[in-house]
Amino acid sequence: MRPLPLRKPMRLHDAGWCLRANRLCEGTSVRRFFASISRLGDGVFWYVLMAALIVFDGTAGLAASAHLAITGVIALVLYKLLKRWTRRPRPFASDVRIRAWVAPLDEFSFPSGHTLHAVAFSIVAIAHYPALALLLLPFTICVAISRVVLGLHYPSDVLAAFGIGSLLAAVSLWTTRAMGDLLLL
Repeated sequence: MRPLPLRKPMRLHDAGWCLRANRLCEGTSVRRFFASISRLGDGVFWYVLMAALIVFDGTAGLAASAHLAITGVIALVLYKLLKRWTRRPRPFASDVRIRAWVAPLDEFSFPSGHTLHAVAFSIVAIAHYPALALLLLPFTICVAISRVVLGLHYPSDVLAAFGIGSLLAAVSLWTTRAMGDLLLL
């Protein structure tokens, strides 16, 4: 399967932003911060959140955690299919000036799975617990930024993942509400 072509000017602009962001990690404290955020975005943060919802809110927390888990599985399948279909090389693999400051979890760049999951999880979690917005919005933004700064994704990978994650969360919330309405009939 051949990778999908991107327009050359878009690729150059995207790579330029990625290169500038990647240079931020030349400072050790910035690199440690974004590497830690990225590591938490691997799943640790979300698993802890789901466990905390169950511990602190019982059955309602279990329902919210189940909703997050189902959304997460769909996000995983979706982003793996998209990566296999697009086969976009990661920035550090395409430009020797861009350094991967942490090891990638897979080979391809588009879309950012970390960002897709963070956006989808945050929207669903905030729908269940609006007060979580104070924690989840800054964390999600940092996860998205970390992927570009660490040299693992282009800005367009992250922006696309934001859109896909938002759409997935919206469909997930709509489906859950529709099923709940049917059960009330």
